[in-house]
Amino acid sequence: MIRPARPGFGRTLPWLFVTALLAGCAHYVPLPLPSSARLAPSWSRLTSTVPLTVSAIVQRALADNPDLQAIRARHGVAQAQLLQAVLLPNPSIGGAFLPLLSGVGVGPAWNVALSADVKALVTYRSRRRGARSTARQVDAEILWQEWQVAGQARQLTVELIVSERTRPMLRAAFDLLQRRNVVLQAALAAGNATLVTAAPTLVAVQNARAALYALDQRQLTLRHQLNALLALAPEAVVPLTTTPDLPPFDPATIRASLATLPTRRPDLLALRLGYAAADEGVRTAILSQFPDLILGPTVTSDSSRVSNSGPQATIGLPIFNRNQGGVAIARATRIELNAQYAARLETATGEVGALLAEMAQLTAQLDVVRRDLPAARLAAMRAAAAFGESAIDERSFIDLVVNRFTKEQEIVTLEQALLTRQVAVQTLAGDGLPPVETLAAPVAER
Repeated sequence: MIRPARPGFGRTLPWLFVTALLAGCAHYVPLPLPSSARLAPSWSRLTSTVPLTVSAIVQRALADNPDLQAIRARHGVAQAQLLQAVLLPNPSIGGAFLPLLSGVGVGPAWNVALSADVKALVTYRSRRRGARSTARQVDAEILWQEWQVAGQARQLTVELIVSERTRPMLRAAFDLLQRRNVVLQAALAAGNATLVTAAPTLVAVQNARAALYALDQRQLTLRHQLNALLALAPEAVVPLTTTPDLPPFDPATIRASLATLPTRRPDLLALRLGYAAADEGVRTAILSQFPDLILGPTVTSDSSRVSNSGPQATIGLPIFNRNQGGVAIARATRIELNAQYAARLETATGEVGALLAEMAQLTAQLDVVRRDLPAARLAAMRAAAAFGESAIDERSFIDLVVNRFTKEQEIVTLEQALLTRQVAVQTLAGDGLPPVETLAAPVAER
């Protein structure tokens, strides 16, 4: 017994098909831009532990730096591009319906054809490998930016900590000279001193004030830069420890590790991955010389209801364009990336070697100044005692006192220069920074 069709089912079926088709499509979702800056007003957002160490600042910079957050969005773009690259092109279906208008035919003619681009299959594997290398290149570039932010956070924090050590010395020198200047100015006003006697102290106190002001200005600039790195408001004050906690540093180990820089430096790894993608680009360009080929089955029926079915092919004739331009561009791009990688590798090795040489020089200079400091302190102490007994003149007393503070400040300056270069070397070598092992594996396999 044949059951009658349900009423309306024939009209509902097309709508069900359209609904199922639309369900698999992407939908638009708005993503509004922020209306205001999201800078935290206080350091308490970073951590409840105070004061903050260099390591803590680096961790917070890696987590909160707004530029890093923007750069990390490139990972999603790269993965989307990889998805697009590995998708095969959709087949095409075409057809025609030709109603009979006149003549001896008995019905309308029609044809249906299904076709696919075979050339896309020829270059598929090469394009997929190139897209994967490009996606990993983006990840390596993101990691290199993280290294740069971490190095900048270390640099700013170390400079702030070390520079703050000079403040007590500069303040003590200014207070001492200021007291002497007040006494001399009173004596000068009373006629008990001459301008020649008072001039050295006046010049010294002005220089001490200028040095103190310069330190304050520099510290404020560094704090503003650190706050920007941590997404803090400019007026926020980040309490820091008095001693920088840097990773252990061994120049001999750094020199020995230069041979492995290509597998540890994200920027070099990114260039290697870019070169791998360019190499696959050459393969793809060569394979693209394969003629365009569209293949598929077709079914036709003429107006006399005679039906035919069989394969249909459309082949491009490589007469004028055999993708010579694409091959030339791909090869030139590969040569350019090869040269860029060689130049970057030489620069990276040279930078580390130069910084290590500068550190050796600074260490020797620091040893000399440290040996001179006890004598300078002793001379200043004796000068103070002799000046109290009127055994030396004002100028000699001021010169010896200023020399002591200058030596102490010189030591701090050399220590800061030494630590600055240590931070730079450790950033270039990746000491204490996110590793690259997970990114290096595909390159090693290639």
